[in-house]
Amino acid sequence: MFAVTASVLRRGALRYRDSQRTMATIVSGNKTAKLVKDRLKKEVAAMKDQFPGFRPGLVVLQVGDRDDSNLYISMKLKAAAEIGINANHIRLPETATEDEVLQRIVAVNENPAVHGLIVQLPLDSINPMNTEKVTNAVAPEKDVDGLTSINAGKLSRGDLGDCFIPCTPNGCMELISQTGLSVMGKNAVVIGRSKIVGAPMHDLLLWNHATVTTCHSKTLDLAEQVGRADILVVGAGRAEMVKGEWVKEGAVVIDCGINHIPDSSKASGKRVVGDVHYPSATERAGYITPVPGGVGPMTVAMLMKNTVESAKRFLQKYTPGKWNIKYTKKNPLEPQPSDAEISYSCQSKTIGQLAREVGLFSEEVEPYGRSRAKIRLDALKRMEKEPDGKYVVVTGITSTPLGEGKRTTTLGLAQALGAHLNINTFACVQEPSPGSFFGARGIAVGGGYSQIIPLEEVSLQSLGQNALISAASRVVMDTIKAHAHYESKLSEKALFDLLVPLREGQRSVSQAQLNRLTKLGIEKSDPLTRTEIRRFVKLDIDPETATDSGSLENEIMAVLSLSSSEEEMQQRLAKIVVATNKSGDPVTTEDLDVSGPLAMLLKDALKPVLMQTVEGTPAFLHTSPLADIAQGSPSILADKLALKMVGSEGFVVTESGHGADIGLEKFFNIKCRYSGLRPDVVVIVATVRTLKMHGGAPPVQAGLPLPKEYSQENLKQLEGGCCHLKRQVENAQAFGLPVIVAVNKFSGDTDPELELVCGQARQAGAYDVVQCTNWSEGGAGALALAQAVQRAAKLPGQFSFLYDTQIPAADKLRTVAQKMYGAKDIDLSPKSKEKLALYTKQGFGNLPVCIAKTHLSLSNDPTLKGVPTNFMLPITDIKAHVGAGFLCCLTESTNTEMDDPMWPCFHGNNLYSDSK
Repeated sequence: MFAVTASVLRRGALRYRDSQRTMATIVSGNKTAKLVKDRLKKEVAAMKDQFPGFRPGLVVLQVGDRDDSNLYISMKLKAAAEIGINANHIRLPETATEDEVLQRIVAVNENPAVHGLIVQLPLDSINPMNTEKVTNAVAPEKDVDGLTSINAGKLSRGDLGDCFIPCTPNGCMELISQTGLSVMGKNAVVIGRSKIVGAPMHDLLLWNHATVTTCHSKTLDLAEQVGRADILVVGAGRAEMVKGEWVKEGAVVIDCGINHIPDSSKASGKRVVGDVHYPSATERAGYITPVPGGVGPMTVAMLMKNTVESAKRFLQKYTPGKWNIKYTKKNPLEPQPSDAEISYSCQSKTIGQLAREVGLFSEEVEPYGRSRAKIRLDALKRMEKEPDGKYVVVTGITSTPLGEGKRTTTLGLAQALGAHLNINTFACVQEPSPGSFFGARGIAVGGGYSQIIPLEEVSLQSLGQNALISAASRVVMDTIKAHAHYESKLSEKALFDLLVPLREGQRSVSQAQLNRLTKLGIEKSDPLTRTEIRRFVKLDIDPETATDSGSLENEIMAVLSLSSSEEEMQQRLAKIVVATNKSGDPVTTEDLDVSGPLAMLLKDALKPVLMQTVEGTPAFLHTSPLADIAQGSPSILADKLALKMVGSEGFVVTESGHGADIGLEKFFNIKCRYSGLRPDVVVIVATVRTLKMHGGAPPVQAGLPLPKEYSQENLKQLEGGCCHLKRQVENAQAFGLPVIVAVNKFSGDTDPELELVCGQARQAGAYDVVQCTNWSEGGAGALALAQAVQRAAKLPGQFSFLYDTQIPAADKLRTVAQKMYGAKDIDLSPKSKEKLALYTKQGFGNLPVCIAKTHLSLSNDPTLKGVPTNFMLPITDIKAHVGAGFLCCLTESTNTEMDDPMWPCFHGNNLYSDSK
């Protein structure tokens, strides 16, 4: 017999004796499992201390509702709770299909908070299930059951440190170790060859240097084989098949069997026994495991051990909160190639890879080709409790018609923070608008080495958003015409039957119609009196007040941009005012009973589009509300989702349309008011050539060469233009945030010119001033800007809105005109006064204001550069965009068409040639 040490006794091996003979030592699985779990509990506590907020995660996936499976799962969940593992149970009904099970497995595979996934077997479904296919779908690094072919293959070739060992064999090895017996050189016999116990047990003993024989149902000399075993592991699934007289004197016997045999002395009429005849085996074995209380508890303990080990491996590879993302830093060429050549030279990641790198799950990503995808709003719901990152908004000074690189700086800054400083960073920009693809600024989103790629997909291949908006507008316009037509042709009763048809004796009343009845003060839907029917069906639209399709499309785009969810989008769509009735009351899309179809039509357009920059930084493109008649910035949803994805230490760099006087003001007073988000830093993009224009240089003509004054150093003229920069810095500072000026450097700029602009910006009160070359150098050219943004983001914010929405609309207009534009006052036309009175009466007076004026001057006159003063801002008309949530106030300068059309950039720019 083997000697029994005190340490073995302490570890759970108990010896029973009687007066006549020495019985086998009982190797208690319960006691050993407790030792293992106590050790694991300490390890998990140490993980939490080192990585606050981190917990190992385990998911048990079950199909059906078998009692035995429920029992095993409850044991696993209880053990996980004792150790400190965050365990979740996913139960699918017995009607689940194989595809549904596989989809759930993929979702768990991609969840970084889960480190172990167990598929509870058997799969109790009424549908066909390929068990091997399902178990192999589990990611090998999360296969804590050790059942995938990859883990089995690694075990079979001896890669024990690079795989997960099945829990029952692993538990058996732990029990063997409790005996104090060295496995090395011993004869081991394994009875059973299942993938769960027998086969992996053979491999495990073999690679621990035992001489192993596997026996099974076809083995002829089973008793003889058992008699030679120093170590016997039985997992045949046959009650008491191994007789005590077969067992070698002093052998270690590990019984993995769980069988039920009749026993009239038990209340249940049966009792649990193993595969070994326990009474006789204890007389010959040196050590033996009981059934129950032997291998079973160890299986659960080893499952916990594998889960904790998986979490350790995860922490070795990943830093919590940091993306595992690959960037591509570019080596700029000289002379610099065209935007198209740069785009075609970049090897972009597949959109699936990019999505995984930034923590999105496959079920949240809807690919559109190789390089872009729409992101489902489920992702935002999943992350709603995650902390937000730092929020940076990029604006500009009043620019030339050519633009001065605001979007390029946005993307360059994101690349610098991400690819060069290794900080989780997202860029959020607007989608290109139809008609602007071939303008003088080119077709790229961004430019040079700071652009979104591939160029042809981002600019030329629509995702259908604008087509959906146009379709939605047509639905509304057609409904207005149809309602007016039938209102004049049909009786009130006939029109009511048309609008609210009888179906199987019941009126089919939509939710929008119920809302209209409530608005009319009617508390029922059927039956209605003749008067109530008349009030319900008669919209009595004043045709002079009906909206036009262009205005409607702009408002729908703004609705998409300002909605934080599908529910909010539908609410906003329902509020869109399409006309006024002859009594002066607003008529909405909900009154037309068309808001529901609009929401269904636009549901897909609400999803942000994921793409990447030249250096592999993720970017969201979403919505393009025109900055002159809307807030002119990427959607709230894109910003919110990005802020959750980057984590508390990450950055989201978003843009606002046009200069600080227009785009930034609307970004804060409209977008931030509705989103609830508060930026941390403002970046203002300025250029030498724009400040020369504000200092008196001739106007820049789109599509024509720059006048010679822009290539000549003229510090006096430049200094005169810096008064405009000072005004825009003050505009940004009015909201209480730190302001950084990014001077976008052009090749013709001289050092004295750049030093002058930087000095003037500091005198204006900018937190910091940085020169940027991100167009020609990518993220490296915005590295100093990124570091300045990092420093500024640590400052305590004191954000405030420019005005309170509760003050009269005229006072809100006056506040913006005076504080942002420098106007003396506003001049309301009789029409605008009449509209303001009407909207106040209708209850819309508390909405924010959106002033539609030229982006080429602080005033309403595009020819006035610098800092115009002592001018009156004429408000000629006001439109209530109630769905979007603002009053659009038109000025005298508003013109939907440019006086001088841009010369399209595709002349002399053959994309096909550039791609070769």
